[in-house]
Amino acid sequence: MNTRTQDVLNSDNDALTIDGIDYQSRLLVGTGKYADLHQAKQAIDMSGAEIITMAVRRTNIGQNPDEPNLLDIISPDDYTYLPNTAGCYSADEAIRTCRLARELLDGHTLVKLEVLGDEKTLFPDVAETFKAAEVLIKEGFRIMVYTNDDPIAAKRLEEMGCVAVMPLAAPIGSGLGIRNPLNIATIVENANVPILVDAGVGTASDAAIAMELGCDGILMQTAIAGAKDPVLMASAMKKAVEAGREAYHAGRIPKKRYATASSPVDGLFF
Repeated sequence: MNTRTQDVLNSDNDALTIDGIDYQSRLLVGTGKYADLHQAKQAIDMSGAEIITMAVRRTNIGQNPDEPNLLDIISPDDYTYLPNTAGCYSADEAIRTCRLARELLDGHTLVKLEVLGDEKTLFPDVAETFKAAEVLIKEGFRIMVYTNDDPIAAKRLEEMGCVAVMPLAAPIGSGLGIRNPLNIATIVENANVPILVDAGVGTASDAAIAMELGCDGILMQTAIAGAKDPVLMASAMKKAVEAGREAYHAGRIPKKRYATASSPVDGLFF
């Protein structure tokens, strides 16, 4: 076994680095849509994820003292929090939400920026995303940004100073998988920051495909929480991300129109 193979198989030598911190898991998961917080904790533990995202506008992280607090179930000692701006439809809403998260989480500045364009498609409003990112970066926030699968927009967000870019695979919650693999591959090829697929993954094969394209990681929520058995699906997603990463490094065979014999034909004995 050569050194490169050993490095890939040894997760300590193949870490996902975001904002200067190394993570052994390349799967990021959310906290919503579960039957209850207990099920959420079970699925998150099974996923092996180290970065956990929560919608500040939809999840109680201290703003409602009379309701169950997610932070009591999912400890900041065990995970890196990634508060997100889900449900925001303007730059101003997203900026206010990030500021609220920073206040509730004692100065925490790593956030997922998400500014939506409309309620039907939940596609990102890229123009508003640019506006919000510019303000938040100036205020010292470390932005992981949700965007469409446009290589130009993705590169622009990187150049603005986002610490990770998160193009969608398909509409949020659709489960359609990677709709535009060529664009995702182009974004990966042009990037100098981590690229993580965000939205649209439906099952383990979708996760593996994203990783085989060279993505640095995947963030998912509905695919796990909406499964018939969320805990089991979390386990499947963990394995798929790991397998896809290994396959990417291994290098797949080229696709060909015609067959190629599995065994060489030269030097046959008869």
